[in-house]
Amino acid sequence: MRKFLLLCCAAMVVSTISAQKKVLNHTVYDDWQSIGEKQISNNGQVVVFTIVPQEGDGCLWVRKFVKEKNRWDTVVAIPRGYQPKITNDAAFVVCKIKPLFQRTRQAKIQQTKPENMPKDSMAIINVLSGSITKIASVQTFLLPEKGNGVLVCLKDHIPAPKSAFADSINVLMQLKKQLNNSKKTEDSLKKQLQIFEEKGFQYFNALHNSTTDSTTKTAEPTTKTDLYIFHLPDTQSQIIPKVQYVTVSKTGHTIAYNQWIAQENMAVYWCQTNNKKNSLIAQHLHEVNGLTIDNTDTQLAFVAEKDSSSKALQRFFNLYYYKSGEDSARLIVSRTTKGVSANWAVSQFSNTHFSESGKRLFFGTAPIPPPKDTTTPAFEQAALDIWHYADDDIMPEQLKNLERTLKKNYLARYDFTADTVVQLANVIFENVMETQKGDGHYFYTYTDTGRRVQKQWQGFTLKDIYVLNPENGKRNKIVGNIKMRMYPSASGKFLVVYNEIQKKYNCYNAETQQYYTAGKDIQVALYDETNDVPDDPYNYGVAGWTENDQFIWLYDRFDVWQVDPLGKVLSHRITNGRPAKMQYRYIAAKDETFIPQAEPVWFKLFNEQNKYSGFAISYPSENNNEQWQRNNSIVLNAPKLINGVEPDAHMNALLFTMEDYINSPNVFVLNKPIDKQLIMPVQLTTINPQQQQYNWGNAQLFKWKAYDGRMAEGIVYKPENVDCTKKYPMIVYFYERNNQTLYNYIPPTPTPSRLNISFYVSRGYIVFVPDIWYRTGHPAESAYDYIVSGTRAVVKLGYVDSTRIGIQGQSWGGYQTAYVITRTHLFRAAWAGAPVVNMFSAYGGIRWETGVNRQFQYEKTQSRIGADIWQRPDLYIENSPLFHLKKIQTPLVIMSNDADGAVPWYQGIEFYTAMRRLNKPVWLLVYNGEAHNLVERRNRKDIQIREQQFFDWQLKGDKPAKWLTEGIPAVLKGRDWGLEIN
Repeated sequence: MRKFLLLCCAAMVVSTISAQKKVLNHTVYDDWQSIGEKQISNNGQVVVFTIVPQEGDGCLWVRKFVKEKNRWDTVVAIPRGYQPKITNDAAFVVCKIKPLFQRTRQAKIQQTKPENMPKDSMAIINVLSGSITKIASVQTFLLPEKGNGVLVCLKDHIPAPKSAFADSINVLMQLKKQLNNSKKTEDSLKKQLQIFEEKGFQYFNALHNSTTDSTTKTAEPTTKTDLYIFHLPDTQSQIIPKVQYVTVSKTGHTIAYNQWIAQENMAVYWCQTNNKKNSLIAQHLHEVNGLTIDNTDTQLAFVAEKDSSSKALQRFFNLYYYKSGEDSARLIVSRTTKGVSANWAVSQFSNTHFSESGKRLFFGTAPIPPPKDTTTPAFEQAALDIWHYADDDIMPEQLKNLERTLKKNYLARYDFTADTVVQLANVIFENVMETQKGDGHYFYTYTDTGRRVQKQWQGFTLKDIYVLNPENGKRNKIVGNIKMRMYPSASGKFLVVYNEIQKKYNCYNAETQQYYTAGKDIQVALYDETNDVPDDPYNYGVAGWTENDQFIWLYDRFDVWQVDPLGKVLSHRITNGRPAKMQYRYIAAKDETFIPQAEPVWFKLFNEQNKYSGFAISYPSENNNEQWQRNNSIVLNAPKLINGVEPDAHMNALLFTMEDYINSPNVFVLNKPIDKQLIMPVQLTTINPQQQQYNWGNAQLFKWKAYDGRMAEGIVYKPENVDCTKKYPMIVYFYERNNQTLYNYIPPTPTPSRLNISFYVSRGYIVFVPDIWYRTGHPAESAYDYIVSGTRAVVKLGYVDSTRIGIQGQSWGGYQTAYVITRTHLFRAAWAGAPVVNMFSAYGGIRWETGVNRQFQYEKTQSRIGADIWQRPDLYIENSPLFHLKKIQTPLVIMSNDADGAVPWYQGIEFYTAMRRLNKPVWLLVYNGEAHNLVERRNRKDIQIREQQFFDWQLKGDKPAKWLTEGIPAVLKGRDWGLEIN
């Protein structure tokens, strides 16, 4: 009895504390924090991460594990630090630093030109000592992928006045005089003179040469950067002026860069970092792109244009090659080189690269475009687009992708032995999949030529798959007319193909040229079991290949299967997640080439039943010679959501964020168990302590039986101070299925269009998010079945006022909102963002953000009609709210923006004008120049205020704002926002 009384007293205290808490308002957004970038070192001993507010200045934290203390200590915090990189030996962290937020904001207010805006700087942090070196006005920096000790950055070039040059010469002369007059030479004086002579004089001499008199026109580009080369731990830099691009080899032993000499005149340098020797290898070039160094630090390739100016109507680029020890780079491919197709040339945008061994050099070629018409002045030329019925892509899609298309190039290989070009890709076979990092004997390609028009209504194309010989470019057809996904093995010996129509995997053996079924002994579905769109289900995917292409790991809904591509060994289920509905997904190591067979591997877990997340380790079997036998051990399984998992290089530690609805995402480190003994994750951050001041809430999984008889799931959010003996207003929000978000933290933030759930829960609303399962041909009725049945089921719990329920949805959710209020008067207020209301007019429209036609969406994907408008016009009428608007009695706000690239703006106009004619209470919000989901933060903040005012008026009985009662005429736009309460 005494224990019961104590529990009651504790409950009363908690209730009292909750009652004293503040509710969230629109002023809290900016300071609410989140975890930004994060990275763990190769050895797992250093971690960097950023903590950023929604608006304002963030901070970069560097922490290291101190083994003697068995804890993570803070090395340093860098205000406004971002884009951190840890050196391979974990000795240094390098990052950029943003200018002060208020300084940038003030510059925008003053309409400062872009070139004069506040600039980023760079910080070099010594992890051992915590010392920091900062460099101002840095544009970018590079660290070698595998090497140590070298750091390069490009910094804004600021020419020094001639007086500075003269001063530098005076200083040099004084140093020399001091040294000559000194009876006893000081080491420090010697060192100072040496540094100045080797670095300073060269730099100031270059500055002097680049400085022009006010009466002389500059002969150089206006945008220039200086290259700074650091040899860590020394933070004194070697400075090379007026560098455009730089690349660093993987080891860091070699650097290549191109330098402005004068306008449209460049030189290319090869720099060996161990002896700081710079070699001029090319000059008199107008433009240089694609500098790339091979893995052996002995070869360089780049594309460059030499013979014409940047204003020429046609410009021809060539491929250049340099080998260490040679005098200069040589031109190896031009448009006249053997193997280059007629009217083709080396592409300016070539993805130039060497194979892993350095034995192959790949680059891109492209057709030479005709020169622009200059015979007729531009103002006299017709301006039109010609839409042709046989075009692969309709004109809006072509225009949307125009810049990318102009840069498109096709993979080719330079044959060093024959001094020829082997063309591997072309306009028919546009994409080539390299294997063995470019050294494979077999590459793969595919084509859908002649079948691209059907993409308009299918949403996909059927393809033919070919094996490609990279030595001579010959192709052999493997299979044709297939809807597929491809997974080549590391060496290229095997190609596994998932056939979406047949819902099975096949395997091609390039050595035997056989094509056969793979994993046919697996009895469970390897494709989406929950698919409810009228299209073929996707496969669950592939984890990867083991060493020597011995096995491929395939996913089913829950487990991982090890499959022999030769079909000789029975397929084996590595994990055992299905009985508990636990999903296992493989965590790959950094730069992993294959899945290790003889070492432990990590899996990320998600439980479909209780929505828990965690990790498991799979150990190779100790009592079985067959390597594919493994034992799994769950390391962590918690009522949390885990995201952003990053392992160290040796898979000894995982860096990730973990959260639930009450606790913000924080950074954690989890080490691999020692002797299979569980180790708890270590928390490195605790963000948003201010949340404790506010009434928050909790999230609960809710289950009910829908009208179609299926058991459904949803999430009910309640305030932490909820009193279940009282009645609360409720807002129902949905999209498709959201039960997996049970443990998502939802910060109070001005959202692009979604319901700000935590905001409303804090202010005394219940929020219900139901899952929806769809029937082909009847998506609207399906939405009604689940939304309304779920809402009524929650009302039966007793704490929701059935007369004060709102409904809110965006995009597909906005469409469902529009339909549901034509079927029921259950909802007192409705908010529909970017809804489609007329499936006939929307069916033939354009998704302007991509330029594609919308037909496939209705026939095959989200809209789920499953037929075209000529086959089943009745279904398009049934599922179009426009034809049923007379039945609506619910006050409605529509958001439909005039730059919406997904749902045509005219859908919102059709909705508004029809409601207006029918004398229904309706408001239309059009954010000018805004997208489907609001992008501008100022607009996001505005809509949060208006949405709260609307729902508080309708569901709480608050007084309405002026924009709701009177509207805001055009003459008051920008003068009166209408947010005041009448």
